[in-house]
Amino acid sequence: MVTIAGLCCGLSAIRFAMIPRWDMAVAFIIAAALIDGMDGRLARMLGATSLFGAQLDSLSDFVCFGVSPVLVLYMWHLNELKGYGWAAVLFFSVCMALRLARFNTGLFEDTKQPWEKQFFVGVPAPAGGILCLLPLVLNLLDSDLKLPPALIAGHVLLVGTLMASRIPTYAGKHIRIKHDYIPQFMIASTFLLVVFIIEPWLFLSGISIIYLGSIYFSARKWQRMNKEAQESPPATL
Repeated sequence: MVTIAGLCCGLSAIRFAMIPRWDMAVAFIIAAALIDGMDGRLARMLGATSLFGAQLDSLSDFVCFGVSPVLVLYMWHLNELKGYGWAAVLFFSVCMALRLARFNTGLFEDTKQPWEKQFFVGVPAPAGGILCLLPLVLNLLDSDLKLPPALIAGHVLLVGTLMASRIPTYAGKHIRIKHDYIPQFMIASTFLLVVFIIEPWLFLSGISIIYLGSIYFSARKWQRMNKEAQESPPATL
């Protein structure tokens, strides 16, 4: 039911784009991303995990983050490029489908090393959907900032490529905070929450740009850890 609630949020974003209420469209996709981060954890807490739930979650992700965000952008400005704008929509959605299909096949494989679980393969679906909306979020932050439709299409192609790629990105659910840094972490989280409440578009813009920059560092860390794993001697009984 939580996953279905997220699916309804993703579909509602398309409805608000038709009005048009761009702020509400973005807000509903953000809500879908928050729900997507909750449903799996909630299922594990309740002991209600199942293959049906996993597949439903992927189908919901495709609609919420592979279709809704890019359709919102198309109705916003990409339609000015006519066929080229629609080609960008198709490219992004196909990349999302490939990314989710690869993720689903990985559910049945348990060949990853423990250190590899710190990374996703490519940009995950919720992050890709939110990154896709960055041009619109920047416009909501500053109405005078109007990016050319061609640049918006290029951004959509870039995000789609990052999702379908095999570039390692940080997996937030496997990040562990050391006990000594918990007070500082709580203070920083409170500050970010206040910024999100007061200036949501500034917060989303900053987080999106920081995340794009983190991809470089995650790739470097993956290469370093992979090299260390190959150089370390195999464990012996």
